[in-house]
Amino acid sequence: MAREYDLVIFDWDGTLMDSETKIVRCFQLAAQDANVNYPGDQAIRNIIGLGLAEAMDAIYPDESMEIRNAVVESYREHFLFRDQTEMPLFPGVPEGLSALVENGYQLAVATGKARRGLDRVLKDSPLQHLFHSTRCADETRSKPHPLMIEEIIHETGAVRERTIMVGDSVFDLEMARNAGVDSLAVSYGVQPCDRLVSYRPLGCMESFNDVCEWFR
Repeated sequence: MAREYDLVIFDWDGTLMDSETKIVRCFQLAAQDANVNYPGDQAIRNIIGLGLAEAMDAIYPDESMEIRNAVVESYREHFLFRDQTEMPLFPGVPEGLSALVENGYQLAVATGKARRGLDRVLKDSPLQHLFHSTRCADETRSKPHPLMIEEIIHETGAVRERTIMVGDSVFDLEMARNAGVDSLAVSYGVQPCDRLVSYRPLGCMESFNDVCEWFR
């Protein structure tokens, strides 16, 4: 049977890399550094996937720009340099992505990370050579705006009808819907299937191996 898709766009945090614990921890430390109330672990999980500016709108809507900037700068400092919490790839990710490439798929990443953060984790992972295109929230529009997907499609020469987005958050699935492409949800990241299905993904996978099996 012929493949239905040519381009598979993956979210990063919660889809390819298990970074939830580190993200939550770094926001805890950043709130402490900025002397601002910490909104709670679940509030942080709910904004994973957004760019930092959009995350500040969600968790600190009433704080001044000075406070927001202080939280962002402290978060970046902890995430990039000070906090040593491990961020493993989910089981099966390196092998599964390699198999998708061998089977003719183009792969890309659309993430709420900043470019500096994505480049850092890619450099330390075995995945960098597998992606034809990557987009980060600080160099284009943040999810759920469709621009990330639109730019990736243009760069790779793909078409919408043969492009699919894979992610663990409503922001990923809403971005896909806004861009007019199909989506596939995963439940092993930060948001459960019962929250994701309202965006009508083609499936909700319980592991990355299930994701790869779906494409096979």
